[in-house]
Amino acid sequence: MDYMTLEHMTKACGGIYYGAEEDKQKEVSGVVLDSRLVGAGYCFIATKGERVDGHSFIGQVLEKGALCVICECLPEERKGNFILVKDSFRALQDVAAWYRSMLSVPVVGITGSVGKTSTKEFIAGVLSRKFCVLKTEGNYNNEVGVPLTLLRIRREHEIAVVEMGINHFGEMRRLSRMARPDVCVLTNIGECHLEFLHSKAGVLQAKSEIFEYMQDDGMVYVNGDDEMLRNIERVKNRPPVTYGMERRNDYYADQVSYRGLSGSSAVIHTKTGAFPVQIGLPGEHMVRNALVAAAIGRQFGMTQEEIREGIAAVGPVNGRSHIVELKHYTLIDDCYNANPVSMRAALDMLSHAGGRTVAILGDMGELGEKKNKYHKEVGAYAVQKNITGLICVGSLSRFMYQGGCKAKSKTLNNTFVQYYETLESLLERIESGGLLPDGATILVKASHSMGFSRLVEWLCDNSPPL
Repeated sequence: MDYMTLEHMTKACGGIYYGAEEDKQKEVSGVVLDSRLVGAGYCFIATKGERVDGHSFIGQVLEKGALCVICECLPEERKGNFILVKDSFRALQDVAAWYRSMLSVPVVGITGSVGKTSTKEFIAGVLSRKFCVLKTEGNYNNEVGVPLTLLRIRREHEIAVVEMGINHFGEMRRLSRMARPDVCVLTNIGECHLEFLHSKAGVLQAKSEIFEYMQDDGMVYVNGDDEMLRNIERVKNRPPVTYGMERRNDYYADQVSYRGLSGSSAVIHTKTGAFPVQIGLPGEHMVRNALVAAAIGRQFGMTQEEIREGIAAVGPVNGRSHIVELKHYTLIDDCYNANPVSMRAALDMLSHAGGRTVAILGDMGELGEKKNKYHKEVGAYAVQKNITGLICVGSLSRFMYQGGCKAKSKTLNNTFVQYYETLESLLERIESGGLLPDGATILVKASHSMGFSRLVEWLCDNSPPL
């Protein structure tokens, strides 16, 4: 890693160095928290977690060739180089912030209530047609994941695309201090993390902290169809670039043709002309993702053909609208997380599938005092989409069930609505047979805490791929 010597790391995190004086000018080859990922020349940061204390692995990582260990307490036998700090997690962030300050590579920071991961995939997919791109892997979008992502940037990378997620005030400020984005993308503002952010205005306030450490000449892209984001007039004396389905946006799409779960086609209108694109992921929100990817591609001087190829190549991510073709069902695996906005978007996507459609929905977390109301509204929305069945699972989802039943009585449609208190009781019912129609498209979605990945695994194991 360029610039990342042990001396620089010690100064960056305000630690005390214990080790060979001649090693202080050596550069580490990588920085990790997971002892299993340590290689020769790495720095291992020993952190204290709820279940595992990284300090217990210090001996192992040194045997594997680690150049240095950052830790909160020194081992009895100090056979290696150590940087002693008060807080290992804070040291990780400080080291990442310093490292980022030494790099000239532009950083694209992405935040919003929903759609951050798919937006990241589209932007990285487009930019990678011309540049060597580093992007956030998996769900590394928090105060641990963001610094680890930044510390993966190497000399060959020309652009970094970094997903940034928060659920408390002040978190985005800390992420922005590390990332110092050159480009900021805000996907939308919805009802999520309200237990901590209180209202949509609070969500906007918390997400907008990303601007505080944005580069002075940075660019901001916002979803102009979002009622709250469209009111952002200027950031650092520059108006944001807007994208969306409405024609008044700087970048907009029309002639949209949905092909069910196969995706869609559209014409993207830019400041320099219009061109058709093929989008391989279903839903209107994916069209918006393609729009902002096209806008950022144009900022970095990409051609229409490069942008088109990048958009067409984007595929699904496990747990996020991932479509799995099975022998008896078509499964939409969207079980990574959920809030009212993403639930409605997923139900919209399901309604395009055609044939028999079933939504298995679970509890949505961190919604604050109005959580019952939001669950009722999602249940009603599901029934209004005229899907074949709505199956609600979890303690909060009984309100989703109530909302679905009420909507069904008003609309007199044929949607079957059922409720199960636990995932185990649902699995028992499915196993007994007759609940899920053969050939149906099944949406599986809930907050991560519901453990719906078990349901996805069960369905895949018991209905092998075609």
